[in-house]
Amino acid sequence: MSMTIEKPELRVDCKINGKLCGACCYKAVVPLTREDIKKIENLGFKAREFIEFRLGVPILRNIDGHCMFLDTATNTCKIYEMRPEACRLYPLIYSPKLWVHVDPRCPKAKDVPQEEVVKLASHVLRFYEKIKAEWLSENARDYSQEA
Repeated sequence: MSMTIEKPELRVDCKINGKLCGACCYKAVVPLTREDIKKIENLGFKAREFIEFRLGVPILRNIDGHCMFLDTATNTCKIYEMRPEACRLYPLIYSPKLWVHVDPRCPKAKDVPQEEVVKLASHVLRFYEKIKAEWLSENARDYSQEA
């Protein structure tokens, strides 16, 4: 019997006036875990096609100012079911000065209940710790050499 473990995610109604917003996918800086990369590779993409590096951390590639997986005609994600963990947690973000908070650039930021922020804060922190351990620690392997 196969069990699928659900990743925590913040569910936000991303529609504005009946259309998907997609604002989070423009000028997106989406850090990727090794698991994220493998999931996207399993969809048939090569890492060098969808990854760029920023300060040693792999992030989703932007093309023409938006995430390469954004369908700009519909503002839908082409890999929604396999989207990276950072996308699943958005609009929750972490910054040292503000801790875990809702990204004020999200048009739906005011709609996110504080209870959801508190409930998912530990997941957001673990995500950033995972990024740090996988890419920024002394023991981290350089994925660009693996790809």
